[in-house]
Order: sequence, then structure tokens, then C-alpha cells
Amino acid sequence: MTELWPRLRIEPSGAGRVCRQVLAELPEWFGIEEAVEDCVAAADRSPTVVASLDGEDVGFLTLARHSPQAAEVQVMGVLPALPRRGIGRALLLEAQAWLQQSGVEYLQVKTLSSGRPDAGYEKTRAFYLANGFRVLEELPTLWGPRTPRSCS
Repeated sequence: MTELWPRLRIEPSGAGRVCRQVLAELPEWFGIEEAVEDCVAAADRSPTVVASLDGEDVGFLTLARHSPQAAEVQVMGVLPALPRRGIGRALLLEAQAWLQQSGVEYLQVKTLSSGRPDAGYEKTRAFYLANGFRVLEELPTLWGPRTPRSCS
């Protein structure tokens, strides 16, 4: 790939294909087929920011709007072959800018509790903390051991 910075686009709906493609490359986070299907359905019905490099979709971030002022990052993924290239941050910044234009003041994300040690989710939590998110509440039993995250 020759592009250094991703091209970003907002898909108002219908991004399930991109979601499925990226999550298939992230089995350590998204290895439960039922959870993947929930995420694909969410990306098909919800606004999704898609990142592309050289015309290839390499990442996505799906949003859920909970009220006129609040939204949530439902699911986000970047191809593992592209670590630490700023793609996740670019997706997040684009989502925040798009949400602000429609009056959203608060953006939240739910991830596996730090009370359940997991090296992958430790990186996930570090990413969100580095991007301005703060822990507001710990819900260590929100998801079961086999389903640490759901998109529904």
C-alpha cells in the first residue's frame, strides 16, 4: 500500500460487508460467530465510518445513537497488518466530527472490564484512554466469559 493516511467515508447504513471482512482478521477479539453476526447486522443498519488505503477497506467504526446528545462506538476494527498507523484514531476523529455536526455531545464505548485481565483488551482500553475517553463505570459482569462484547 502506498497511501500513508486513510481515506474516510461515512456509510449511513450497509457497511456489514466491511465489518465482516475486518472482523474475520481479528479472531482473538471477534472469534465468536454469533457476536460477529450481531456486529455485521449493526454495521448494516447503523452509521459506519470506513477507512480505505489504496482503494481497499482496512478499518471501520460503527456508531449507535442513543439520544439527541449521546452516541456509542458499537464496534471498531482495523486490519491487524496495519498496526499503529493512525487508522483507529482517524476513524474516531471522523466519527466525533460527524456526530458533533448533528449535536452529539457525548460519545461512549463499552469494552471488557479491567477486572477481567486480557492482553488484547488492555490494548483496547489503552487506545480509548489515549484518545480522551475516561472510565465512568465498571460493569465486570456485563458480558459472559464467552461473549466479552456484543453489538446488539
